[in-house]
Amino acid sequence: MKKFLTILTVMLSLWSCSNEIPTVSLGIDDVYYIPRMKKLPLCPALTGERYVWTVNNETVSSEKDYIFIASTEGRYEVTLDIIDPDTPYSFSFVINVLHEEIEYSPYISKVYEYCPAPGQFINEMPRYEEGDTYESILQKAEESISGTNDIMISLGGYGGYVTFGFDHTVINYPDEKDFRIWGNCFYELLQPEKKGGSAEPGIVMVSYDMNCNGIPDDEWYELAGSEYHSTDTRHLYSITYRRPDPDREIVADEDNSLDDIYYIGWSDNVGQNGYIAKNIFHNQDYFPKWVNSDEITFSGSLLANNSEDISGNGSYYVLYSYPWGYVDNHPNDYPDLNSFDISWAVDTEGKPVYLPGVDFIRVYTGVNQYCGWLGETSTELCRAADLHISDKSAIIPNVLNKSTVKN
Repeated sequence: MKKFLTILTVMLSLWSCSNEIPTVSLGIDDVYYIPRMKKLPLCPALTGERYVWTVNNETVSSEKDYIFIASTEGRYEVTLDIIDPDTPYSFSFVINVLHEEIEYSPYISKVYEYCPAPGQFINEMPRYEEGDTYESILQKAEESISGTNDIMISLGGYGGYVTFGFDHTVINYPDEKDFRIWGNCFYELLQPEKKGGSAEPGIVMVSYDMNCNGIPDDEWYELAGSEYHSTDTRHLYSITYRRPDPDREIVADEDNSLDDIYYIGWSDNVGQNGYIAKNIFHNQDYFPKWVNSDEITFSGSLLANNSEDISGNGSYYVLYSYPWGYVDNHPNDYPDLNSFDISWAVDTEGKPVYLPGVDFIRVYTGVNQYCGWLGETSTELCRAADLHISDKSAIIPNVLNKSTVKN
């Protein structure tokens, strides 16, 4: 025992005379290899008063945890400085960004959610078959709009939505449109200069997978289109649809080709009530048949109605396009008007938000409007694409990672 204590005393004496600091694991490797457009979460084990992350000598974040993502291949020199009066720490390492082994597709690869509101194309686009569950309908929606399948799906009345993503993060390129979405809008021929016809504008939301778990459970941001700041746009709108009452009185309006004008009732959070009627052109159920609840509620921003009955008798409605920033709002022949910039993202207070990219995109019908025999205004879409995958000539900044919110 005496010999052991002597050895221990000598070891402690030598350690106390040394200037060396015991090695502490930071939890970050010296070298990483990752494909482009894929996230690398970096979560240091040590803490301090402040943090400074730099990539190739450019400061990119002041948060403790940092997600690295790069759009181009190359060697990236990364440094984390932990600023602390008692335990300062600096660590440098290298991230090698490689080209993906399997080429990314520019098109949709995954549909995460399909939650349409009631409408005349619901249970048809995609088609419901007896025994279908939410999971099987979701699979049908994914098969419809993935890749270049180009099979239209309907989102139904106001609020109905679909959430989808790609096999990579869609990078936010400065001063460029980042992705495009195809609908089925067309201009009518009588007054084409007014850009009216069948515009059924859908609002776009985006989300960045901050927790890197691969599911859309992070914060959502609206892409502020041309009408976002309009006094006619209502934010924080909410609507609830009710399953048709089997004991209701069925009243037809033959003049407007309606079989059941009180078919599906709705009420909203501003005291309004109304109905989605059933017309003679679509006889299937309009309420999603795989939904078990007797009520479904949707929330978001509400755009002003965009339709006009230019006939005066309900026989000819024109739905006018908004200038920019919405799905199914201009014909597909106008790619720029159907393309979207991640930099349009705003938070719930309307303040611009910087996102390095997006992993999830949500589209929902943005108008609560009924147009006689035309039925409810419902956004449709059939495809989406990352505009940067096919554009090989684009000049891309090396680092797109600044985790800041612009006020």
